[in-house]
Amino acid sequence: MNIHEFQAKALLRDAGALVSEGRAITDASEAQAAAEELGGPIWVVKSQIHAGGRGKGKFKGNEDGGGGVRVVKSVDEVVSNVNEMLGETLVTHQTGPVGKQVNTIYIEDGAEIKTELYLSMLVDRETSRVSFIASTEGGMDIEEVAASTPEKILTFTVDPATGIRNFHGLRVAQALGMEGQQIKQTVKLCNALYKFFIEKDCEMLEINPLIVDGEDNVRVLDAKVSFDGNAMYRHPELADLRDETEEDPKELAASKFDLNYIALDGEIGCMVNGAGLAMATMDIIKLFGSEPANFLDVGGGATKEKVTEAFKIILSDDKVKGILVNIFGGIMRCDIIADGVVSAAREVELDVPLVVRLEGTNVEQGKQIMADSGLPIISADTLADAAEKVVAAVKSAG
Repeated sequence: MNIHEFQAKALLRDAGALVSEGRAITDASEAQAAAEELGGPIWVVKSQIHAGGRGKGKFKGNEDGGGGVRVVKSVDEVVSNVNEMLGETLVTHQTGPVGKQVNTIYIEDGAEIKTELYLSMLVDRETSRVSFIASTEGGMDIEEVAASTPEKILTFTVDPATGIRNFHGLRVAQALGMEGQQIKQTVKLCNALYKFFIEKDCEMLEINPLIVDGEDNVRVLDAKVSFDGNAMYRHPELADLRDETEEDPKELAASKFDLNYIALDGEIGCMVNGAGLAMATMDIIKLFGSEPANFLDVGGGATKEKVTEAFKIILSDDKVKGILVNIFGGIMRCDIIADGVVSAAREVELDVPLVVRLEGTNVEQGKQIMADSGLPIISADTLADAAEKVVAAVKSAG
């Protein structure tokens, strides 16, 4: 689960990080009061979307104008920039050409910047530990730094048996070239960030840039935080920060029915039980010359209702030209899946080719249910057979 910059900064401030004062607004009429409360003389007006590259981004219809992050020097400029940005669509290298609508603006106190640095934390899946990543190349895409000057990046993991220790923070301070009071502040910051990361079940925490300001203080200038969505039952206070307008409507609908759905760019919708089988299904669709429109795992406990909702979600994607259902009935019975498929096909008035491959418990009963339905369901015996049939059906229909 992702959150906005202003939300991340509020959490990090509570955790002990030094963060500039700011105000989040959702209506342009609030801009003047927010700017006057902060006092200036320099303000930063920031678009809030779940994507990076905001500063270099451009607004649709105003490609020659400023980006999604602007430094201004008067209250009037704050107001005029908010009016230009709020409600508009910002396109960055991470949003793709569709962009994201800006529904919130964060107005923040300006800061004197002596040095821009990079600091992040991730879950290292190879070691099952939390990893720190630090670089002197703040303000840049870390991927670009890793590709061109990897020697400028420090990476290390923290042993969960001992947890964070001061020497970890000292390694970061040394790598970032900190001096004097900055060293002590960096150690304190690393300790606070690690505690926050563990306690809040974070997946990623990125500060880019981390700066040394005009008073030699180490300050968080930008922050991106994401949490493990599977752990939100432990953090109702974090779940309340979820901004559903930033999420794909199909993925959001799927989550409400415990369906694991990720939208892709292809033309063949997939409904599968089990993540591994779903990946294999997507691969074999590509092998036969087409592209999957989604990843969709209905899980081992799929019901008729779940299957119906899954069909609705798949068909809500205009790019879908055919559907492949691939179910292995281990925990799940094939006759129940067949009932769901038939019911869903009737309810949604299916108008694209549908290929179903069932295998496992009660498979013959499941195939008979589909055969007796009178619906144009194409049955397949193997995964390769199913993929070949759905690709051929889509090509002939198109």
